[in-house]
Amino acid sequence: MPAIDTVVIGAGHAGLAVSRCLTEDGRDHVVLDRGQVGERWRSERWDSLHLLTPNWMSRLPGWAYPGEDQDGYMSTTELVHHLEAYARSFAAPVESGTTVLDVSATAGGYTVATDRGTWTARNVVVATGPWGRPAVPDAVQGLHPDVHLETSSGYRNPDVLPAGGVLVVGASSSGVQIADELARSGRTVLLSVGRHTRMPRSYRGMDIFWWLQATGRLSRTIDEVPDPARARREPSLQLVGRPGGEAGRTDIDLGTLRDIGVELLGRLVSTRGTKAHFAGDLPSTTGSAEAQLRKLLSAVDAHVDAHGLASEVLPPDPPAGLRLRPGPGSVNLRRAGVRTVLLATGHLPHHPWLRVPVLGPDGVIRQHRGVTPAPGMYVVGQRFQHRRDSSFIDGARHDAHAVVAHIRSTDHSRIHAPVSSEVAS
Repeated sequence: MPAIDTVVIGAGHAGLAVSRCLTEDGRDHVVLDRGQVGERWRSERWDSLHLLTPNWMSRLPGWAYPGEDQDGYMSTTELVHHLEAYARSFAAPVESGTTVLDVSATAGGYTVATDRGTWTARNVVVATGPWGRPAVPDAVQGLHPDVHLETSSGYRNPDVLPAGGVLVVGASSSGVQIADELARSGRTVLLSVGRHTRMPRSYRGMDIFWWLQATGRLSRTIDEVPDPARARREPSLQLVGRPGGEAGRTDIDLGTLRDIGVELLGRLVSTRGTKAHFAGDLPSTTGSAEAQLRKLLSAVDAHVDAHGLASEVLPPDPPAGLRLRPGPGSVNLRRAGVRTVLLATGHLPHHPWLRVPVLGPDGVIRQHRGVTPAPGMYVVGQRFQHRRDSSFIDGARHDAHAVVAHIRSTDHSRIHAPVSSEVAS
């Protein structure tokens, strides 16, 4: 039973960010992952996916995107290579192919049992990210067994689905991208639209994430929002990372989908056999998203004026307004030729191996700035963990530094000499 200062669970960007900070701090640690570095990006993403954030936003402690295409968007394969290179840069102590089975409190620390042995540690950092198991809404419980049910985590490309049309449920980033890909492959596509966030890929000549950073939205903390629970449930942005603006298409929203033949429906309410029922809420959900979009763009314009940037950026170029009528209240999927329902409804937290009482009623790990109620137990990479960008590759570095600083403040011992940092975080 090896004894170690800190066990980090998860070798994605958040876990590696913590590992880098622990290495710089001279702390003996190990990073455990059921798969390989960046496993979720390898095995739970569709083939054509690119990051929504531009490459310059792939900063990690002591690391930055080294290529020339700073404004491009990495594919999942490129991201995996980016993370692998990062791990090699400081010899991250990753134990791949190691599934955590149980984490329990013991005297002075924790026992971390895996299928490849057990570690005892003074500290444990959970860095498995906000993705657990796919959220399967009750609305699909009555679906006929002949209709194939798939999730965005299991989807790879149009060819792996049964022949025929597809009902995509969910209109955030995953849902609109998958609906777009399926429609362009020649499929009949229906899209069930719920709460969503409409966003242009660029505005006034700059990527929208440049504006979100410049206006301070990405650095806004959970302590500054009126309703933290709602803020953490914010839908992801309706964006797509198209390398080089593929075929001139840089935006994706309900309007662009409608224009290529996707049928837009309200929120899925229930299914009975091959009949699906929808709410008549398209006007209200799209109207709310439209109002939030205009509010953001007005804030950007005000930022430009306040900082004298008008001569450095393009004139205002807001996207066209979108008004939709209520869709049909029900659809007979069989008659519509729909043989697959694809859920892009997000994920729920899933920590069946965590035997320490730190989970809230919703299954989310309770924490403040990554520090949980259990001494020596931490978390990094959660949605809006502290800053709005906490779950982004670019944002995890802030929480990683904060967590390791807290570990340092509770124990000043060092296991070995710290390494130097060649690249500023």
